[in-house]
Amino acid sequence: MKNYCIILLFSFTTLFAGSINIATAANVSYAIGDIVRAFHKQHPNTKIDITLGSSGKLTAQIHNGAPYDIFMSANMKYPNALYKNGLAVTKPVVYAKGSLAMLSTKKRDFSKGIQIVTDKKIRRIAIANPNTAPYGKAAVEALKNAHLFAKVKNKFIYGESVSQTVAYTVTAADLGFVAKSLLFSPKMKHYKKGENFIDVNPKLYTPIDQGIVLLKRAEDNANARAFYKFIRSKECKKIFKAYGYQVP
Repeated sequence: MKNYCIILLFSFTTLFAGSINIATAANVSYAIGDIVRAFHKQHPNTKIDITLGSSGKLTAQIHNGAPYDIFMSANMKYPNALYKNGLAVTKPVVYAKGSLAMLSTKKRDFSKGIQIVTDKKIRRIAIANPNTAPYGKAAVEALKNAHLFAKVKNKFIYGESVSQTVAYTVTAADLGFVAKSLLFSPKMKHYKKGENFIDVNPKLYTPIDQGIVLLKRAEDNANARAFYKFIRSKECKKIFKAYGYQVP
């Protein structure tokens, strides 16, 4: 009898609550909280678990069977690969366009733009691993296009993700290449544009189109489909804009 009651309770909870397991690129770490809260206003009983990381590592986890329902990447490359390999059931679409910024905890003279990386006072530069993190790849591309990469590559401190890169920037480096979106969190708002950070010239790197896919595991998950739809809604686009993203 006891086992029967447990099964009934589990079925009731699953039927009326539901759950979604979302793998999210680290640059969305602050915006995702507001997004989930907004979604819960419409779907208050849906349980949502968020896993943050570099897009490349999350993709590897999905290939290895990680139980994610939705993947929000920092680029289109990884979602396209998952779709091509039959691990996603929706064709990748852009949910936001990210921007790259340079951040320093100390006030800096940013009048020379990206050339600041050659300053003698800049001894350590934090960037995300370009092999797995799209924002790290964008940083390397920007430095190469500015003909600065070879001059400063020995200064690099690599973070596994762009959020870890922010942590390194504020604790161990003199300057960091970070996602602009991460500067809009309450914890970062005391840093001032032009003094502590500036945008990296977008002409120096390929546009950061961030893609989303519904994964194979969630093909029949109504809750996951509802969240996937919400990410592309006008309400959600307002949230992305508030965190410095451009939206399609």
